Amino acid sequence: MAPFLDEHRIDSEESIAALDSRGALRSLATAGAQVREALTLSQDAGIERVAGGERPRSVLVASLGGSAVVCDVLELLAEPGSPVPVSTRRNVPLPGWVGPLDLVIAVSQSGRAAGPLALAAEAARRGASLLTVGAPESPLADVCARARGVHINVGSGHDGSRTHLWSMLAPVMLAAGHLGLADVTSEVLDAVADRLDERAEACRPGSESFVNPAKVLAADLAEGVPVILGDGPLNGVAAVRAASMLARTARVPATSGELPDAASQIVACFDGPFTTAYGDLVARLAGSHGPDQEGDDVSVHSSGRSGGVAAGEPDIFADPYLDPPAGPRLTLLMLRDAVPDPLTPEAGESEAMTEAVVASAREAGVRVAEVTAEPGHPLVRLAGQIATTDFAATYLALGLGLDPAISPRVADLSERTGHQ
Repeated sequence: MAPFLDEHRIDSEESIAALDSRGALRSLATAGAQVREALTLSQDAGIERVAGGERPRSVLVASLGGSAVVCDVLELLAEPGSPVPVSTRRNVPLPGWVGPLDLVIAVSQSGRAAGPLALAAEAARRGASLLTVGAPESPLADVCARARGVHINVGSGHDGSRTHLWSMLAPVMLAAGHLGLADVTSEVLDAVADRLDERAEACRPGSESFVNPAKVLAADLAEGVPVILGDGPLNGVAAVRAASMLARTARVPATSGELPDAASQIVACFDGPFTTAYGDLVARLAGSHGPDQEGDDVSVHSSGRSGGVAAGEPDIFADPYLDPPAGPRLTLLMLRDAVPDPLTPEAGESEAMTEAVVASAREAGVRVAEVTAEPGHPLVRLAGQIATTDFAATYLALGLGLDPAISPRVADLSERTGHQ
């Protein structure tokens, strides 16, 4: 049975205030301000001194949890033209090839995450250059200071890495630009901040459910089991972030993938038990062994009734007291990039693949929601996609009656294991 999203909860600022104990929506709305603050803090810290101002032999990025997407974004933007290899690491051990000619970037908002902290300490022991991003006066900041690296503070009042992504991501992107690893400048980050402000305005709590893109998306995602698919590398990163936010913030399990590689495994699910097409098939097979042996042409659907209900449509003849509740259905969230003008052959192939997957989903009775990026620099386009899905995951949590910032089960796990 699909969860029930109460739209009153996400349209009422009083209900939001009662549920959102740590102001997750308010924090997401400050994303543009986070970028601008990060630019100032980065300049104050002397970001131009990273790796001694010279291009390193290689770069390794360490981040996990709410800041894990920092690794994915740097890999995405560096891959097309970086003159040096860029790799990522979530936890120890530090690869054996890291040495004095390399740069290690460690990111942890609290400055206490065990993985990035241990990697930074080992990198410092080997004489590698260090760039760290995290809380001031933290163990991570101390490791960086002793190694004479560059530490960038995340600013004050940041109480959650999921809602303060850009305070960690912006300094790393600026450093990548300084080192020539990616085409990112302070002007690009200014444009990112503007795009994040635009998304925050469109997705603000006072905007009604029927016009707020994040609330509309939250309602769509509440209808079933989310499958999030990006139409290429950029939206593949956004898809991973969206799946993480849905699980951690809205407590809704989600899977993610990227076209074209994930097309087959995702489309295969459209034949499975979470689609109405499968229900129709089961009902037809059951009917073929039933009492009707005359070969009558009877169309039987998942409710077991005859009629002309199309795949994906609710059965208006279903009796809520006699018929069992409908099972959960797949919801495909397709994240699409802006179409270039003029259209390139590669973009044309991507569009054709995306349209084929969407058509297959609809034919199988899968609910389809789409979020399309607006034109701009790749980081600007990605910022808009992440902002929309971040807001949607938070509204989904609130609509389900959950505090987006506090999970009792996660708190219990921390107590059991001692991990924060």
